[in-house]
Amino acid sequence: MSELTKELMELVWGTKSSPGLSDTIFCRWTQELLGVHEQAAVGFLTLMEALRYCKVGSYLKSPKFPIWIVGSETHLTVFFAKDMALVAPEAPSEQARRVFQTYDPEDNGFIPDSLLEDVMKALDLVSDPEYINLMKNKLDPEGLGIILLGPFLQEFFPDQVMYVEGTAVIMGFEDPMLQTDDTPIKRCLQTKWPYIELLWTTDRSPSLN
Repeated sequence: MSELTKELMELVWGTKSSPGLSDTIFCRWTQELLGVHEQAAVGFLTLMEALRYCKVGSYLKSPKFPIWIVGSETHLTVFFAKDMALVAPEAPSEQARRVFQTYDPEDNGFIPDSLLEDVMKALDLVSDPEYINLMKNKLDPEGLGIILLGPFLQEFFPDQVMYVEGTAVIMGFEDPMLQTDDTPIKRCLQTKWPYIELLWTTDRSPSLN
């Protein structure tokens, strides 16, 4: 972590080097933590994270205002936007990811199963010992002693909505030249519109499941 970066963080965010902060920049080569206790007013992104030299926490990635200081190896740039939707309130799944990653500072994508109870308590999930053991067996069926981020999120914070854009063509008769597919969603819609054809913007038709 360069002295310039540390001085900038102390100036803009009031951060200090400490292993006990809830949201951090984790420097892999010095094992140093710099962080903030709450959502920052101004955000921070860095090329160094893309190169896997450090890890920036979500309080700095998702600031209160759509303004970010963007760092490279040698320069700092200010990036801003007028659209407040870019800094919308944290979704439950995003909060879960942030909390999980505080127990996985090296961004391995997993935590020891011994930390599952701590993560679940931090997220106000059921954390009775019997339930924790049940979840350990479900999330780690091979008994490797680790909990992967993906299955954890899918179990407790599954994706609620998935959108696929398409165009419906409703004919008054069957046109063999326009027949598209024979998917369950099309057959379902044909109970209302017998000669409907669906043209999707993706290669795969969406599923009803």
